[in-house]
Amino acid sequence: MQEIKCPKCGELFTIDEAGYAAIVRQVRDREFDKEIRSQTESAVRLAEAVKDKAIADLRAQLKAAEQARELAVRDAVEQQDGALRDKEREIARLKSELDAQKRLLTAEKETSVQLAGAEKDKAIAELRAQLQSAEQEKTASVRLAEAEKDKRIVALTAEIEKMKSDFSLQREQARSEQEIILRQKDEQIAFYKDMKTKLSTKMVGETLEQHCETEFNRLRTTAFPAAYFEKDNDASGGSKGDYIFRDFDESGMEYVSIMFEMKNEMDETATKHKNEDFLKKLDKDRTDKKCEYAVLVSLLEADSEYYNAGIVDMSYRYPKMYVIRPQFFIPLISLLRNAALSSLGYRRELALARQQNLDVESFSVQLNDFKQKFARNYELASRRFGEAIDEIDKTITHLQKTKEALLSSENNLRLANNKAEDLTIKRLTKNNPTMTARFVDAGVKIE
Repeated sequence: MQEIKCPKCGELFTIDEAGYAAIVRQVRDREFDKEIRSQTESAVRLAEAVKDKAIADLRAQLKAAEQARELAVRDAVEQQDGALRDKEREIARLKSELDAQKRLLTAEKETSVQLAGAEKDKAIAELRAQLQSAEQEKTASVRLAEAEKDKRIVALTAEIEKMKSDFSLQREQARSEQEIILRQKDEQIAFYKDMKTKLSTKMVGETLEQHCETEFNRLRTTAFPAAYFEKDNDASGGSKGDYIFRDFDESGMEYVSIMFEMKNEMDETATKHKNEDFLKKLDKDRTDKKCEYAVLVSLLEADSEYYNAGIVDMSYRYPKMYVIRPQFFIPLISLLRNAALSSLGYRRELALARQQNLDVESFSVQLNDFKQKFARNYELASRRFGEAIDEIDKTITHLQKTKEALLSSENNLRLANNKAEDLTIKRLTKNNPTMTARFVDAGVKIE
């Protein structure tokens, strides 16, 4: 018999062994059920927490996978696998704990243990269902990421092919345009070279004297109807010039006269004379034939910038003497003739003044004024001729540089084309294992 004190009233009462055992069993069953429920709820809460954490981690990993593409997806998969392993370890731990508790229970608690085991199995089944759902979500996200990766690889390959095609088209267009520009530049260079040649030399097989005579006769009827232009055949003074030009007014009075000497570079190639070698003889011929001006038409010293610049005034050596190239033959005659025409009135006044014994000093003043105006007109004309020649030379130089630049751009286009032809996926992915792995995963052959 056992005495038991009531915890509420404090009264002692006696109970036999069977009753005591029943009370103990009742208390033990209640505490055991309470402990079982507590542990089951803890396990469920822990599983739910693990599940929630795994889902949150999975969502974060999927978001990171979208930003970092395939590399982040791989990291997410690894983290998910870790979470799954954690869940499996937790389930194993719970099973171990439940098995240990089951072994500790006595045979009389088998009914309660079976009930607790059923609840445990139910919780485990729920956890496995949740794990299966998470695994399915993970598999779907991985498949989606893989599909996105394949789509990006296909798009990248198509873009590379399009870039190659566009570059080839642009290269062909540039080459065609360049060929057209080169042909145009060559034509312009040939045109300006031919122009300069015509301005500085005569036709093949034509002598300088014949060239000058032909040029004058071509304009004789219209520009010089009363003029005299013939070869100088009078050598009575010991020498003679080549041509004499004289022009007359309506009354038959001579108002301008020019002694011409023509020197062809081809005629003098053996001796290599200079222009100055003929000035003294030309001045003597002009004086002997009573000509006002002396002009040396020369092709000597062809490379001299001094003589190629235009009309060269040699009056500092010999009075009223000029050295010109053939292209200035007609312009100089026109210039001297027009200047003489403007002084024709002065000549007539001089003749009248001599007849009337007028003051010669007044005429000298007017004549000096004419000389100054004529010198100014000559300087302007000479400067313009020089500027024209300089502009032609600059144009030729500029076009030649443009041609060289275009040829250089053709070489650069060829080098760029070679690089584009050598562009392959293998070269793009060299020293880049990440891109190499992605192309391999996508089934793209790297060559």
